[in-house]
Amino acid sequence: MSFAGLNNSLRSVVSLLAIVAFAAMAACDSQSIMDDDDEVSLSSPRPGESSADFGHRMMTTGDYQRAYDAFIKAALDEGITSEILTGLGSANLALGRLNQAEELLRRAAEKDAGLPEPWNNLGVVLMEQGKYAEASNVFRKAYALDNGESDIVRDNLRLAIAKMEKSAI
Repeated sequence: MSFAGLNNSLRSVVSLLAIVAFAAMAACDSQSIMDDDDEVSLSSPRPGESSADFGHRMMTTGDYQRAYDAFIKAALDEGITSEILTGLGSANLALGRLNQAEELLRRAAEKDAGLPEPWNNLGVVLMEQGKYAEASNVFRKAYALDNGESDIVRDNLRLAIAKMEKSAI
């Protein structure tokens, strides 16, 4: 092999290494920030943060699959609570998995019938499925449990009633 041939081979290896390095950097978490010289990832649990809390945080950022995974981990770590069932159901709802969401949210509502969140989210699932009469009843339950304090539940109830009346025409 001549010097020119070795030079071309070396260039190919260097180019390949550069591509691999670039791909590795691209695969790194792009959602991180620097805070007092410590890297804090926005898409992984913070030190001391429970899996359930991380799941809630991912729901607020719109990362529903990561939220679902976090709630699964929380179920393994903490057991299956109403909060975790509600989180799993809500993540499934956001991912468009309506049947799974309905089942999980019904279980959450049964497990702790005094919480308005699973009832409200179950109502949203039922609305998405076109079950307006049942959704209306579920929203009424959520509204009563919330003592009428939630504008969101009230608005959901109004929408369910309007859709129910419209579908009866």
